[in-house]
Amino acid sequence: MSGPDTQTEAHPGGTETETVVVLDGVTKRYGEVTALDGVSLSVRHGEFFGILGPNGAGKTTLVEIVEGMREADSGSVTVLGRSPWPRDTALLARMGVQTQASAFFARLTAAEHLRTVAALYGMDPAVARTALERVGLTAKENARIDHLSGGQRQRLAVATALLNEPEMIFLDEPTAALDPEARRELWDLLRSLRSEGRTIICTTHYLDEAEALCDRVAIIAEGRLVALDSPRNLIRSLAAPARLLLPAADLSAKEALALDGVDRATVEGDELVIETTAANRVLTALGDLVDISDVTVRTATLEDAYLKLTGTGSEHHR
Repeated sequence: MSGPDTQTEAHPGGTETETVVVLDGVTKRYGEVTALDGVSLSVRHGEFFGILGPNGAGKTTLVEIVEGMREADSGSVTVLGRSPWPRDTALLARMGVQTQASAFFARLTAAEHLRTVAALYGMDPAVARTALERVGLTAKENARIDHLSGGQRQRLAVATALLNEPEMIFLDEPTAALDPEARRELWDLLRSLRSEGRTIICTTHYLDEAEALCDRVAIIAEGRLVALDSPRNLIRSLAAPARLLLPAADLSAKEALALDGVDRATVEGDELVIETTAANRVLTALGDLVDISDVTVRTATLEDAYLKLTGTGSEHHR
């Protein structure tokens, strides 16, 4: 059921979901540069929503307008049924923000930092303990912030954003500069926050991260929205062939092309690369000719869709 601060959006199948963010024709210019050019999109309640795009595409401007940090030149924006600009303190109390360069009181302990932030916002200091528990940092509550690892600092940044029990969480490159283990641990935390029914809006340069976490992604290029869909649907829309890789010494390109279902076969270095839209059929045939355990199957990814839509992506990572 929708309340006064939400809209509803129909889904396939006849269900309705609250729409908590709506942008309609949003434009923003900085002098001669158009950062956003007529962007329209919506975010649903409880959704993990990703924003992707090359550097300078307009991602940060878009998020700052939604957060109420900047005013759009034209178009309309509503967040939880309210206008974020001019700054709405009632709305701010319902949002939590983690920035890529989160500011900490570095000489304080993790718990002292959170209690200080809580005091600045007029909250009970006890919320600091709750936030630490939620991000799995209670063992480090008495550790100074400048002694925490990169992953622990990112968890603390998320804990800071959670102090006021926000309905919406904004994350800016939440796993930037983290090692693979720390990234995966933070993924688990973000999944748990989504399971609590919170709406999460996240910018990221990691396409595998967006593919793993996001319900839908908006791809922005040169200030325009070029795609908005689930990662799975964006990948499916490519209709890209699967690529089967095996040692070139095991099979020639000519032999591979003779197999039913093979569209293309080329030798790249010491590998034979087979392209097919009938991977199962080709794998069955290969099983009679080579050791199937030597065959690697690569299907299309969100990175493929991203590159096709933007024609770039060198700063994005797998």
